[in-house]
Amino acid sequence: MNGSVLISGCSGGGKSTLLAELGRRGHTIVEEPGRRIVKQELESNGTALPWVDMVAFARRAIEMAIVDHAAAREEQGWTFFDRGLIDAASALQHLTGEPILERLSAAHRYNRSVFLTPPWLEIYTTDPERRHGFEEAVAEYERLAATYPTIGYDVVVLPKITVADRADFILNRLKAKE
Repeated sequence: MNGSVLISGCSGGGKSTLLAELGRRGHTIVEEPGRRIVKQELESNGTALPWVDMVAFARRAIEMAIVDHAAAREEQGWTFFDRGLIDAASALQHLTGEPILERLSAAHRYNRSVFLTPPWLEIYTTDPERRHGFEEAVAEYERLAATYPTIGYDVVVLPKITVADRADFILNRLKAKE
């Protein structure tokens, strides 16, 4: 069984908080490539930022996600990814029309079950790394929810419940699929 598990979905839907909970429970977690890139670019006055050069940002996210995915193969147990390669490749393909999603997704597979955080206006906030509005986040969510099944993933939409209950939900779902 592939232990690399993607948690994707709507920006501001609680992914980072959920990953932190899974990390507290002893699982390996991988921070979202996009957030790491934004931090690096802001510190260095770079331009590979989603609000400056989204194509450069997506290309950097793809490179980072491939490295993250390769490193996770060395881990035992579950490794949970806050987004990953599929999200970045989907964004780049959406922006440029460059047909890379299918090729990259075939070469770098994650666990068949992908967990999506749905749009959740009540918890949505912006911050220095997430500057886009809720409507843009929903549009991205809808694109990803449609994309994952087309490349062979089973989409599981997470219920709007407490963080601990969401973590239990994911772990129970994965255990049932073992």
